[in-house]
Amino acid sequence: MNFVRNLTLRQLQIFVVAARHLSYARAAEELHLTPPAVSMQLKQLEDNVGLPLFERMGRGVALTGAGELLVHHALRILGEIKDAEASLQALAGAETGQISVGLVSTAKYFMPRLLAKFAQAHPGIDVQFTVGNRELLLQKLQDNAIDLAIMGRIPVEIDAHGEPMARHPYVLVAPADHPLRTARRFELHELRQETFLLREEGSGSRRVAEEMFKNHLFTPARTISMGSNETIKQAVMAGMGISLLSLHTLPLELKTAEVSLLDVVGTPIERTWYVVHMNAKRLMPAGMNFRNFLLDETAPALIQEFDHYLPRTA
Repeated sequence: MNFVRNLTLRQLQIFVVAARHLSYARAAEELHLTPPAVSMQLKQLEDNVGLPLFERMGRGVALTGAGELLVHHALRILGEIKDAEASLQALAGAETGQISVGLVSTAKYFMPRLLAKFAQAHPGIDVQFTVGNRELLLQKLQDNAIDLAIMGRIPVEIDAHGEPMARHPYVLVAPADHPLRTARRFELHELRQETFLLREEGSGSRRVAEEMFKNHLFTPARTISMGSNETIKQAVMAGMGISLLSLHTLPLELKTAEVSLLDVVGTPIERTWYVVHMNAKRLMPAGMNFRNFLLDETAPALIQEFDHYLPRTA
């Protein structure tokens, strides 16, 4: 291996994109290159490494063990280059630069509006965001592939720092014509015959629902697991059951009155939104600017948009 003499940053960039898509053709499309050009650069990288990085799997490719190992190092190297660029841009002040933000899937329902507001006020700062599950975002934080992450729990698995930025209520969502839609402060056991629609094992929403069941000594008559908030919302509207969901995933359905919120004792279940970054991460002025914007603006925006939908009690 002779990385210093032969390796190029362009090869690493192409490798990271190809590893993300597991497709030379899709990598070429994103990078505005031809597939042969991508293949040639990756072949040169494999020659430098001395090990195969991809292997053919049917019509696509998969990372080899060496590829899996290299991709994390490549992400860190490119992240350091990005930080160096940001440090130099910081000399021009906090109104220029680039920020990469990771969102858990529940946050995608409200964060784009906040990002748009920030972009309008700070046109010189380029904010890029990616949506993924918690495990993916933790890996991206460790790989220095994102600067900040928006999530519902401070990670203890990695050396990261989280700051609370807004309340995050979970509510019981039912079809619009549910017989208990107008009832006030009734017990969860009144729903013992209902089918509960839950997110998949390991998701944050399912964990909150299971904690609710445990705290109320409650066992649903039936549960059905589903892979996304969108699927669950459609199932609730179709009358398949009820679900415990983040209030912030329901802007359209509440506005159009396609679902109802049940006023069950112990709900809404209060959680918190956090903005997270690695302790070792030195945020540049643009990143600090955006972080401070989130801490100042997220809570008022969510309260204004969502809190009036919550059941009012005497």
